[in-house]
Amino acid sequence: MYIKFIKRILDFVFSLSALIVFSPIIIIMIVAGAIVMKGNPFFVQPRPGKKEKVFKLIKFRTMTCEKDTNDNLLPDEERLVPYGKFLRASSLDELPELINILKGDMSIVGPRPLLVKYLPYYSEEQKHRHDVRPGLTGYAQANGRNLLSWEERFQLDLYYVNNVSLLLDIKILFKTVAAVFKREGISSETSVTMEDFAEYVESQNTV
Repeated sequence: MYIKFIKRILDFVFSLSALIVFSPIIIIMIVAGAIVMKGNPFFVQPRPGKKEKVFKLIKFRTMTCEKDTNDNLLPDEERLVPYGKFLRASSLDELPELINILKGDMSIVGPRPLLVKYLPYYSEEQKHRHDVRPGLTGYAQANGRNLLSWEERFQLDLYYVNNVSLLLDIKILFKTVAAVFKREGISSETSVTMEDFAEYVESQNTV
């Protein structure tokens, strides 16, 4: 009952309410982002959702689009400006995803939507993370975020998929708020964001 009906209703009500409440902040960030990023303040990227249906994820841009002399994007650590670091540390870059939740692409709580290019690399078990809508936050984000290994992240994602409940969602939300205030797990040990899963799988296959 909860996952089929109530969860979606709560997602719609809370995302709409949050968009209204945070609208002044969102407007300020649109203007500030356009100035700092020298253009479009939004980052839009295709991500796989429920049943691997691809949708366009919307976030505030945290990295510039600077390129080298060969027209290739500079490394992430060089394009991540102080403003972007602040957005990531505070999770304010995620606010536009409220639109994705309102549309039904995402849920407030669920496995985080990863990159489309990772789809061919999932095991049959890992593919089950797409049995539910992806979330603004998830069990993995509440328990380590980018500090987790890929095995740990998928283990937590699959635990959530198999145990979805209102009580678990509330628990995840409280733990997420605590993690944001403590600024935990923003970067992995090898990257300013998170380790590339495709590269990780290929490296494991060569061992």
